[in-house]
Amino acid sequence: MTRAYNFNAGPTALPEAVLKKAEQEWMNYNGTGMNVMEMSHRSKPYEEINDTAQSLLRKLLNIPDDYEVLFLQGGASLQFTMVPMNLLEEGKKALYVLTGSWSEKALKEAKKIGATEVVSSGKDGNYKQIPTLDASQLSTDGAYVHITSNNTIYGTQWHNFPDTQSIPLVADMSSDIMCRPIDVSKFGLIYAGAQKNLGPSGVTVVIVKKELLERSKDSLPTMLDYRTQASNNSLYNTPPTLAVYLLKLVLEWADSLGGAAALEKLNKQKADLLYNEIDGSNGFYKGHAELDSRSLMNVTFTLENQELTDAFLAEAKQRGFTGLNGHRSVGGCRASIYNAVPLEHVEVLAQFMKEFRTK
Repeated sequence: MTRAYNFNAGPTALPEAVLKKAEQEWMNYNGTGMNVMEMSHRSKPYEEINDTAQSLLRKLLNIPDDYEVLFLQGGASLQFTMVPMNLLEEGKKALYVLTGSWSEKALKEAKKIGATEVVSSGKDGNYKQIPTLDASQLSTDGAYVHITSNNTIYGTQWHNFPDTQSIPLVADMSSDIMCRPIDVSKFGLIYAGAQKNLGPSGVTVVIVKKELLERSKDSLPTMLDYRTQASNNSLYNTPPTLAVYLLKLVLEWADSLGGAAALEKLNKQKADLLYNEIDGSNGFYKGHAELDSRSLMNVTFTLENQELTDAFLAEAKQRGFTGLNGHRSVGGCRASIYNAVPLEHVEVLAQFMKEFRTK
């Protein structure tokens, strides 16, 4: 069987080593005679999976002890609601920076919970650039500042996180978590759907400073209260067991490579291959994002016209590439090169781009 050149925006490629390991253990995990999906989430084998995944994530992201690590369901989209439900205190505002569609959706949900304010936005520039944000722009009554660290649709990424001083910084890192080292202590809360860099769809990671849990109110629905999940080690109800197991395998794989620093080096190599082809094409390929905001994870570009774009995508499909269509709101093409996308696959794509341009 020939593996596809998978550049989907998500769900996307998983490391081949992870898939092979899961295949080996599919019928008999760790001598239990069961698949992970078949065992009780209260059993010792599954608790070990859950605890190992937490420990590995703490190690790989250097998460301080005063933070909780939660494995939740509902995707990042549910966090658009849970964040303001838990953190937006009465008499205060939720402050949002708009950098694309996902930050707009997060703001939309927060407005249903309480007062909000847009403190910076790149919308007028068609989200080609990460906007500036200075602490002097922030309202003194801000409950938290929300950003989206990477924008899959527009191909932009925060390279330097804003200093929000005493106001907790909340980040949706669904599409770039663990692509590079980060200082978790700069954030009050980080959340990320796993299906791009951490594992399969179905599990969402939340990293939250313990002192912020005090903001949650007793009137919250039990399942939407971060305290419920924290006090039950993310096992209050049946978790997405298979997804957490695969998350554990992905974290083991990342650890074996050398962690976030090694992944960042590899991701820069992959991104440079594609951006160099775009920049050296004399305008044949045009990058969407401004140079200072380019993403390591999502390379977005357009061709001169739709006819040429259609021809590029059709030939790419024949060559075994998948997921290169740009989002409908931007058009053009997009190559998502998350952690598990092999360097060799990106090399093949860069070569195809060169051949197509030359032809």
